[in-house]
Amino acid sequence: MKRTIPALVVAGCVVAGVGAMTGAAPKPGAAYVQTAKGPTGAASPTAGALTIDKLIDIRMPANPVWSRDSQRVAFTWERAGVSNLYVVPADGSAKPVAITNDGAPVQGMFWSADSKTIYFTRAGALMQIAAEAGQTARPVWPQAPGRGVVVAPDGRSVAYIAGGPAKTEIRIRSLAGASADDRTVTTFDGAINTVAFAPDGVRMTFTTGGAGGQTVRHEQSPEYSGAKIVYITNQNVPGQPADTYVVPLSGGTPVKITVGAGGGGRGGGAPRWLDENRVVFDRQGGGDFKRRSILVQEVTGGDPKVVHEDVKSTFWSIPGGAGAGSQVSPAGQFFAFLSDRDGWDHLYVGSATAAPVQITKGEFEVWRPVWSPDGTRIAYDFNEGPNPGVRHIGMATINDSPRTARMRMLTGGRSVDVNPIWSPDGRKVLYQRSDANNPADLYVVDTVTESAKSVRLTDSLPTGVDRTRFVAPELVHYPGPDGKPVPAYLFVPKGLNKAAKHPAVVWVHGDGINQNYDGWHIQRNYAVYYSFHQYLLQQGYVVIAPDYRGSIGYGAAWRDGVYMDVGGKDFKDAGMAADYLKKLPYVDANRLGIWGLSYGGFFTLLALTDMPTAYRAGVNVAGVADYAMYYEDPYRGAWTESRIGQPKDNPAVYAQASPLSRVDKVVRPLLVLHGTADVNVPYLHSVRLVDEMMKKGKGNLVEFMMYPGEFHYFTREHVLRDAWTRVEQFFKKHLKP
Repeated sequence: MKRTIPALVVAGCVVAGVGAMTGAAPKPGAAYVQTAKGPTGAASPTAGALTIDKLIDIRMPANPVWSRDSQRVAFTWERAGVSNLYVVPADGSAKPVAITNDGAPVQGMFWSADSKTIYFTRAGALMQIAAEAGQTARPVWPQAPGRGVVVAPDGRSVAYIAGGPAKTEIRIRSLAGASADDRTVTTFDGAINTVAFAPDGVRMTFTTGGAGGQTVRHEQSPEYSGAKIVYITNQNVPGQPADTYVVPLSGGTPVKITVGAGGGGRGGGAPRWLDENRVVFDRQGGGDFKRRSILVQEVTGGDPKVVHEDVKSTFWSIPGGAGAGSQVSPAGQFFAFLSDRDGWDHLYVGSATAAPVQITKGEFEVWRPVWSPDGTRIAYDFNEGPNPGVRHIGMATINDSPRTARMRMLTGGRSVDVNPIWSPDGRKVLYQRSDANNPADLYVVDTVTESAKSVRLTDSLPTGVDRTRFVAPELVHYPGPDGKPVPAYLFVPKGLNKAAKHPAVVWVHGDGINQNYDGWHIQRNYAVYYSFHQYLLQQGYVVIAPDYRGSIGYGAAWRDGVYMDVGGKDFKDAGMAADYLKKLPYVDANRLGIWGLSYGGFFTLLALTDMPTAYRAGVNVAGVADYAMYYEDPYRGAWTESRIGQPKDNPAVYAQASPLSRVDKVVRPLLVLHGTADVNVPYLHSVRLVDEMMKKGKGNLVEFMMYPGEFHYFTREHVLRDAWTRVEQFFKKHLKP
């Protein structure tokens, strides 16, 4: 269970019509046109079949960055937790080329002004490498010039902090020149915390003073774990806001400006400049987690003006990866944001002087909006249509009037297209696409040419995998505990003998605020599970993946349905997938399994305690065992308190959300997998769970594998291989005849 969902990108394309996916994937550089014709021809029983090693070989592109001339894209390509830097032509005319091959981290990537060199940080050093194969990364300077290095908007220089704490300098150094090509912007009497370039390119801002907060370390060695092992919980105590100053790049005396403390926005929590005198910023949460405000403030002083406010009766629930916060247009004329005030996440545009205007409308959700470089258009992804697991890239043309905005679809068909990124010339949009036959890949679409076809840049499947063997999901519904329809994705193996009975597995996604898609998941952390389900399908299992209440993609009412009911109707939505499966004539009602990660692991535990005979076996991957424990670590986390308050105020809800307290009801086998370095759901949950099961005489029903040094989302090759093998063998043992 993760409170913030990192925003990864997934590829998309313009398609001709809606229909069954073709089996063959387009090669990088080919315009991709989807047809209604299905796969033809028969494959041998083993040729192209998935193996666990092939699952591990599936890669994931991430962190794409356009070159400044809009001709190339740099990105990282990850396999089993190891990433390298690649470059690919934006027209797809050649395959991606590996720029690094050492697997060392690449962070903060940006292109040089001439688009020939890529810069990134590694181990605190600013590195550079030519954007060609066979090059070696090297430090820009033999010694780092200072701390807090940030790149200028034009990519020609960097600013950094030197000296302090009594007197501190902000200095600028050219990336093209020697170390001597270095000048002082200002000297400040006191310490400087951070420095940033203003969007106008002629000023800088920096922060100083304030209190950075503190981390209070809490230690425990519970009796059930033993005194030799110390578990640490960190309590983050916020400090006072810092002062903010502005200074011309040409030099001069810093001027203190007044801004409100806030957070949110696609570009981060700092205030965003509307013009030379005003900034816009967000405030979210507060003491009751119900309020999100957007404010505009004169930097010369005075109280901020609230220009938009959302107040929920439940909790502010638009997912963090949706980019709901305010973001200012490049010209500073407007700001855009997302709101669910009409029950769905939609795009709004406002200004310092005019009330926000709702741009998109309807029963669908708009996420990840981003302004074009010229500030006239906004690209976004959305899921309008009968299948909430299908997403496309859209574009709103704003020009000078939000009230006359025009919308246009840039992609279509049966795919999951997310996270648009504009090219610097404002002509093209880079995005990532997945579908039933392809995991996440990078694509580019021309936004100027009407009906332009997308160009594929990457192919992340390993060679030798037959795409025609993949099973496309079918969106189905079944009644939940209160009769409300629960959406779910059903997977039936190809060529299944429906005259016979077969085992089935229920997959429960994690995070709560997440969802399944009509194909490979958009996030790497869940795409690996989608891949494994394709492997199970080839072993003859039926698979179903419900989007229980609390899931995203279905509007605010469904997403907020978990309020004051964690482990209640949301769990029953998922658990009752068993009732649906039992009605399928080709599913064996006595051979059902359930498993899930994180929140899905929590539901798996509830299934085995509260529906003890509904499932033959369950697999809990890093699931919460008890929400009172989870409230304390992560230390009184906002995810928990926003949904169910505090244990002292809502003991009945916390009791409901404690499968740990009912493990005496377990009668079916359970496999538990957990990484010792998990900071999302502490490893201690599984330690206590196993201990309690043994104390209740259930030790013969539980298998436990801990992964030293692994985090919440399994990443490393040896961990993935062991985990997938164990899950396969566990289900085979308990669900196969």
